Amino acid sequence: MVMLARRVSAVGGSCARPRRPLPQHHPPRRLLGGGIAKEVKFNLRELDKKWHARSQQPRWHRLREPTEKTAYVLPMFPYPSGTLHLGHLRVYTISDVLARFKQMQGYHVLHPIGWDAFGLPAENAAIEHGMHPKEWTMQNISAMKKQLRAMGGRFEWNCELHTSDPNFYKHTQHIFLMLYKRGLAYQAEAMVNYDPVDKTVLANEQVDANGCSWRSGAKVEKVMLKQWFLKIKDFQDALLDDLDVLAENGRWPERVLAMQRNWLGKSEGTLLPFEIHTKESGTQLGSTEVFTTRLDTLFGVQYIALSLKHPIVQKLAQDDGPLRAFLDRPQDLPQDSKEGYLLPGIMAKNPAGVIAPGVALDVPVYVAPYVLDDYGSGAVMGVPGNDTRDHAFWRANTENSSIKQVIIGEENTATKTLFPDTSDDRPIVAKGFVGSDVPEIGGLTSDEAMNAIFERLHASSVTVEKKTNWRLKDWLISRQRYWGTPIPIIHCASCGTVPVPRSDLPVRLPDLPGKDFQKMTGNPLAEDPNWKICKCPKCGSGAERETDTMDTFMDSSWYFFRFPDVENMATPIQPTRASANLPVDIYVGGVEHAILHLLYARFISKFLATTPYWPDGTAHHGEPFKHLITQGMVHGKTYSDPETGRFLHPREIDFTNKADPRISRSGEEPKITFEKMSKSKHNGVDPNTTIAKYGADVTRAHMLFQAPVSDVLEWDESKITGVQRWLQRVIRLSKVTFIPPTVMKSFCPLPSLDLPTIELLGALRQKKVLKRPPIPDGSPIILNREEALIASLKPNEQIFWSRVQEITSSVTKSYAESYSLNTIVSDLMTMTNLIWDQQHTSEAMSYLRFTATLNLLRMLAPIAPAVAEEGCEQLLAVATEHIGHLPDHPLARRMYRSVFQLGIPVADLDIIPALNPTTVCVFQVDGKKKFDCKIRTPPIQILKNHKKTQQWVLDQIAATEQGNEWLEMGKGKLWKIKATDEQPHAEYPQLPESWTPVLVKNGKLVNVVSRKMGKGKKDSSSQFDPATSEIFEPRLLQTMEPDGRKGGSIE
Repeated sequence: MVMLARRVSAVGGSCARPRRPLPQHHPPRRLLGGGIAKEVKFNLRELDKKWHARSQQPRWHRLREPTEKTAYVLPMFPYPSGTLHLGHLRVYTISDVLARFKQMQGYHVLHPIGWDAFGLPAENAAIEHGMHPKEWTMQNISAMKKQLRAMGGRFEWNCELHTSDPNFYKHTQHIFLMLYKRGLAYQAEAMVNYDPVDKTVLANEQVDANGCSWRSGAKVEKVMLKQWFLKIKDFQDALLDDLDVLAENGRWPERVLAMQRNWLGKSEGTLLPFEIHTKESGTQLGSTEVFTTRLDTLFGVQYIALSLKHPIVQKLAQDDGPLRAFLDRPQDLPQDSKEGYLLPGIMAKNPAGVIAPGVALDVPVYVAPYVLDDYGSGAVMGVPGNDTRDHAFWRANTENSSIKQVIIGEENTATKTLFPDTSDDRPIVAKGFVGSDVPEIGGLTSDEAMNAIFERLHASSVTVEKKTNWRLKDWLISRQRYWGTPIPIIHCASCGTVPVPRSDLPVRLPDLPGKDFQKMTGNPLAEDPNWKICKCPKCGSGAERETDTMDTFMDSSWYFFRFPDVENMATPIQPTRASANLPVDIYVGGVEHAILHLLYARFISKFLATTPYWPDGTAHHGEPFKHLITQGMVHGKTYSDPETGRFLHPREIDFTNKADPRISRSGEEPKITFEKMSKSKHNGVDPNTTIAKYGADVTRAHMLFQAPVSDVLEWDESKITGVQRWLQRVIRLSKVTFIPPTVMKSFCPLPSLDLPTIELLGALRQKKVLKRPPIPDGSPIILNREEALIASLKPNEQIFWSRVQEITSSVTKSYAESYSLNTIVSDLMTMTNLIWDQQHTSEAMSYLRFTATLNLLRMLAPIAPAVAEEGCEQLLAVATEHIGHLPDHPLARRMYRSVFQLGIPVADLDIIPALNPTTVCVFQVDGKKKFDCKIRTPPIQILKNHKKTQQWVLDQIAATEQGNEWLEMGKGKLWKIKATDEQPHAEYPQLPESWTPVLVKNGKLVNVVSRKMGKGKKDSSSQFDPATSEIFEPRLLQTMEPDGRKGGSIE
């Protein structure tokens, strides 16, 4: 890192004119607004290539002085599918920007990249093309790496990993064995989701609402298989409770926390029995336990629904052919199906009967696919009057049956009866009051009723108990495929299940010929005797390897532990490396991973925090990601036929008039929407094409500017030219042609980049750039050093420098806290225009604009690194002509290498009030107060000119809301006091010509006096001097405090 000059030298240093000839500086051509004239456009694509080549030099951590501060910024690693899409580009741009910002803050940044290389798509591609999955995977990794480099990303390529590397998955196997040793990995028979096309098991989350596989789209079958599970339920309390830790200060988005809570699904309720019996004979078929969180609705139960595998259902199916046929159907039904099978002649007895004897509470029993076998005991009570799902099920399975609604929204109201096809036929799902006509508990609130029902059932010897249920199930990790991490277990006829010794890891996948994968189905590992047959590590007899491989979520559940210690072959990570780098400071990825990946990563991290590998893990609650950023999806512009709805290819659109595109064949206006990108909608965008056309910096900045990080981004290429023009302007601004040749002859940048404003002004004063403030002769004004230095700046210079500090603060806060990257781009555009539009008012303004431009480039660098580097090089090409004799100057050629070494500028917020001094001004009309307002205090430079001071104050008043009400030309209240139309005053155009301003105490009070008052017709004791607009003996100008109280006369 370049050591900045000490503060004393920054103020006291001088820059002598260099001896070598100065370059020729031509006066800048200016626009009417004071900006710099347009110049030749720069080829931003060529800048990308130029600076990308330079950035490949291994100096990422050498640009800033080594520091103990570390930052771990990580994007979710990609699956190597072949090409990066705009969604990838967005996530990696976000992480790259934040990593660069952290590096510029002085952190030692870890920003790695890797590849989630195992999985079904690679194996399916191998089957389709007759090639090995590894070959397909590595080809795709190579192609995607080129894209990542083209987008301007700077990653720790020396930390690159891919999960299909045996040097990685040996540690995945080791973690599995640690779980197995702890009793957290087990094998059990289970009903699983089986994909008949991919011939593998799917987790519940991989089955969509229609019962289809998320990969192949095939209807999923339910089969019993012996599977491997991890006991994630042992960590369910910590997984739920620690969400509160992640919610602190907005560390994780609330919607992700809500999704995790819902998936964990903790519910407090009651377990109670319903007796199942035949309607005619009363034969008891057994009791089934029902779990409910709404015991207050017990008197509203109208049916019981049993799961397909419930023991009573299985028993009845032996003699019920239609029931057996129904049980064979659900695999073709969606999981939220409303279909049900009414068990003929079977009833359930509601235990509420013991509370209200004599009330008929027998209800019918259905078999329903929506009832889960493993939720409670596979039975739910149906309350159609107070539950949306139950209401829909009842209406779908009964014709015109009424519904009893026992929980009412209003107190002291009887239960209601709902009839189909009426406006009132909808459930009340919120808690409320029990209907007043319900026996024993009528009129109670829902909470009171739950307690009362529980106590009465318990007193009546009904077996009820409070219970907590969880939606979360143990994690099924078995997959019957080749391309995954082999499970390190050996099955021995004598010894049973035996873990592979750690010294024998990794258990490698067999290297099968690529042609063997063509037309292959099922699991190749189970069909390869050379790999499957082995010896038992315990007894040495013949045994077989476990042929299941692990779910790829197992790889992604811990990969972030590996990056800080990727060269360590012995263990997953050294404890010291884990404690020094984890948890990840900023984790960036799509919200589609909000449940599974993040939940499994939290589970494995909490487990590793109980091992020697992460000794400091417990201090972080075992949470792997400190801050989570979930970016929204990228949608593309989509054209469709308004009549048929058919999606149209852009080739079918006539863009002759870009503002009014038409369907080529019909001339009709197409329907234009933004949809999720897909081939079928012809709305995909290739990042390579966009980068090749506009350059990486323009593409990155446009992507960040279009929408907040967490929102859906509607990709509209027609708007990218605005960003392109802005970056062109930044480059032109960096030529500093705004510095006139007369100033450039002695111009020398200060040797300290982030001086507080007062010290910066002091340095300019010492260089005789800043003149002393022009205090009027005879003025009693006495200024301290700070006031004098600020007063040396002209008003526009004070306002300019104040805005620079405000924007710098906003940008830094957005980078560091809110991650509002779209706001950063907007702020930087504002700052560019602010610098561009300033007029040259003094030599000091040249220094302020130069410093502001340098700070603009420093803040732009994380987003548009090539433009920032080029701009800085141009800016400093001017500066270095004058600092060659100062070898330690941070901008000297010997010291400067990159804009990234200069760091992020520091805003001087404390100076803003001093740069924007205000006064409370009382506004009077003919001596009567109308309002008071806060205005900017008149600058010292104009105080000696009374008319200028009056004009200044009137301008300031007119800019306020109340002032505009009175002074708006032709419309303000002052203009309407007289009936006749008046022309504006010749010297004070805010006033009608017959009015004159009277200024007191430099703007603390303004009295506008009508001509008759000025002549003294109303008060002969007042004397008006038209030459100075002053009133002597000013007893008319009685002041008032802002709250309306009268004050003393202003002398």
